[in-house]
Amino acid sequence: MNPNIIGVRFTKIGKIYHFDSSAVSDVNVGEHVIVDTSRGKHLGEVVQLVQDTPPQPEGGWKSVDRRATPRDLLLQQSWQAKQTEAMINCRARASEIGLKEVKIVTAEYNYDGSRLAFLFSTESEDKVDLKSLKKDMHELYPNTHVEMRQIGPRDVAKFIGGMGACGIETRCCSKFLTDFSPISIKMAKEQGISLTPNEITGMCGRLRCCLIYEYDQYVEARKQLPKRNKRVVTPKGEGKVIDVIPMSEKVVVLIESGTDRPQSFTFTREEIQPWDELEALRRKAAAPCDRHEGGGCTCGKATKKNDRAN
Repeated sequence: MNPNIIGVRFTKIGKIYHFDSSAVSDVNVGEHVIVDTSRGKHLGEVVQLVQDTPPQPEGGWKSVDRRATPRDLLLQQSWQAKQTEAMINCRARASEIGLKEVKIVTAEYNYDGSRLAFLFSTESEDKVDLKSLKKDMHELYPNTHVEMRQIGPRDVAKFIGGMGACGIETRCCSKFLTDFSPISIKMAKEQGISLTPNEITGMCGRLRCCLIYEYDQYVEARKQLPKRNKRVVTPKGEGKVIDVIPMSEKVVVLIESGTDRPQSFTFTREEIQPWDELEALRRKAAAPCDRHEGGGCTCGKATKKNDRAN
């Protein structure tokens, strides 16, 4: 029997995880369910009913245990209210034992309080030893499974929230980004964005996530336009491309004339033609005809035989 795959989200702006809901009938979007995960049982919201079953992950599908009850939802609210206190206690203990390079970002209880995760970040690339801190937290919360989980700078910015580097009221990562895509400096270059750090760096200290938003459109648009320094033929004569405006499908061309100083003009894609292609056509038109060596050739070219006779 094919599994009934649903998408479940554990936080408001979080990644969607897939589970097999075959054990629970007629699950609908908007309902809450208890699911088995690699970190124990968690409560999440159904946000997706998957029509086409994706490839089965290694180890098989995790399953939906049951529908969440009103009591489960109240339990979750009760434990979430204790997360700030747990975070403060962990930060205080980390400071007491001298873990200056470790920043406790937040604390997360699962819905019934049986598991408590402390999410932390470090400025150093070196691995830090948190065995002592974990032991202390386990003694402070003896009836709870405690774990320390490291997160990256983008995740830290997502948790903290606040205004984006561009001035938007809520950062993209906190507003709608459910997953982080790889970002490279090439994306900024392709879009003609200044490479100064404050122009391309987000509040997390990494390249801005928004660099990928229009990257594919710029790549596709540039394929339809000549590159810089290419020679083109325009309504005002031959010239060299000195700038490209991909989203407007326009190029800026420097026209050189014999008497006046060179001037730049902007042309649309339809108004220009590649100089090298036109030059190839001109050479082909001037070449002798290979097909007709006898008299009466109608192609308008000089024949090789006539050339030899002359």
